[in-house]
Amino acid sequence: MSAFLAATHMTGGYGGADILHDCSITVEKGEIAVIVGPNGAGKSTAMKAVFGMLGLREGSVVLDGEDITDLSPQARVRMGMGFVPQTNNVFVSMSVEENLEMGAFIRDDDFKGTMEQVFELFPILKEKRRQPAGELSGGQRQQVAVGRALMTQPKLLMLDEPTAGVSPIVMDELFDRILEVAATGIAILMVEQNARQALNIADHGFVLVQGRNRFTDTGEALLANPDVRRSFLGG
Repeated sequence: MSAFLAATHMTGGYGGADILHDCSITVEKGEIAVIVGPNGAGKSTAMKAVFGMLGLREGSVVLDGEDITDLSPQARVRMGMGFVPQTNNVFVSMSVEENLEMGAFIRDDDFKGTMEQVFELFPILKEKRRQPAGELSGGQRQQVAVGRALMTQPKLLMLDEPTAGVSPIVMDELFDRILEVAATGIAILMVEQNARQALNIADHGFVLVQGRNRFTDTGEALLANPDVRRSFLGG
């Protein structure tokens, strides 16, 4: 039985240079999978390949049993993928509520119930729903970006460095919310610089080095692995 998301043997890059080399990433429904590794390891590139922003020379991406390797990112959103990029991920001049409405662009049903769920998950957004997103703190903007992705009702939510540039307290809060999202049955794939904290909440972790899988195991096992600790977690 294949995984809910099975991105296997991915080889590809930009122009003529491959960044990913036979890289495989899998995620199950309701699980959190984390991609970690040193700078330049190809973490964000692997995420972009899963989302269709990078052409693959080899390998495939299968979501919920369907091969989507040749689909555009827009088509993948309609198939159930939600993607939150690391930067430029909110419309700064629009209100919080308008940002969330933009997330529902592919829906033709009543999405008010989903918006209420987002407000339950991120109460501060309800409080600031009329405020321009550009006036929010970094952590609050990330909540808007995640909330907007959730408005599409994704089956797989992908987060590219969701805690970049936020304080440790805000990072802990964001991770708590990510755990809550996974508990609803959504599969989560996350690229994260804060490897130790990310592996703490991960069901599975993928350690990439130079675009290749170096270690793949449960989050708990990777945290306990002396080679991983020494090379990637600061001892």
